Amino acid sequence: MYNVAIVGATGNVGRKFLEILEERNFPIKNLYLFASKRSAGLKLSFKGNEYLVEETSEENIKNKRINFALFSAGGDVSLKFSPIFSSYGAVVIDNSSAFRMDKNVPLVVPEVNPEDIKWHKGIIANPNCSTIQAMIPLKVLLDNYGIKRIVYSTYQAVSGAGVQGISDLEEGLKGNAPKKFPYPIAGNCLPHIDVFLENGYTKEEIKMIEETKKILHNSNLKITATAVRVPVLNSHSESINVELEKPFELNDIFNLFNNTKGITLCDDTSNVKYPTPLMTSGKDGVFVGRIRRDFSIDNGLNLWVVADNIRKGAALNAVQIAELLIGSDM
Repeated sequence: MYNVAIVGATGNVGRKFLEILEERNFPIKNLYLFASKRSAGLKLSFKGNEYLVEETSEENIKNKRINFALFSAGGDVSLKFSPIFSSYGAVVIDNSSAFRMDKNVPLVVPEVNPEDIKWHKGIIANPNCSTIQAMIPLKVLLDNYGIKRIVYSTYQAVSGAGVQGISDLEEGLKGNAPKKFPYPIAGNCLPHIDVFLENGYTKEEIKMIEETKKILHNSNLKITATAVRVPVLNSHSESINVELEKPFELNDIFNLFNNTKGITLCDDTSNVKYPTPLMTSGKDGVFVGRIRRDFSIDNGLNLWVVADNIRKGAALNAVQIAELLIGSDM
């Protein structure tokens, strides 16, 4: 049994941590909930019991003998408190972008690169939600055919922008002005997630590019991305165009995906079956469909990939990392 802390417990992902830990019957001895000073004193339910939320502070951390600390409280909090938790013996699994590109911190999707947990030094990074769902089908393709180039086009739900993003959509449908986004999201699409960089890409797009290279252990992989916010409450969708190194048969691709843990194949155009955000919201798997050749290039392949961004794209992936650590005796 393990002592588990959740940092950012009152947020969307923090609450999802609790839900998934309960669903998967994670072996918890003591559960500790942390959040900002503003949220301290609230109570959250877990397995029928109420737990008090404490302020995130070293004083509240040091004597608890925490084994796992699941973080989803923003990059600044992660940068400040992850080393503190680690210094007291906890393994931090961080959902922010604070450590993702740190060469000394593993960036892990359990179905893709579980071996990378072995070199952690007290902190493991959870990838970006839009990266996580792409990795599972791409790893299958990489292992069997090799990959020359990837083109990402994402259609990302407002829940990825937190409670303010959800509010902007709900209020926008009533005709109210946005507070989170620069333009209305209701009835609209915004090709703008995170801040713009000098090269014209957004930070979200660069995250996907660089995280993919790190997870797949190929710094020379050719990748480009366009990330778009769409008026959908939950679950991110992605059109992924891949140029493979070797020729392929479509039936073999279908069979590979159909036999890969973590992938739910949903591709039957004769019966109008393909993944959608509504279908995948609340589900664990990464759903793949619209599998077809890209006839414009040699060995080109198109995929449509959809997953719950709060679940698999954040909380579930982090809990799976903790389960991996238990299986490896940390």
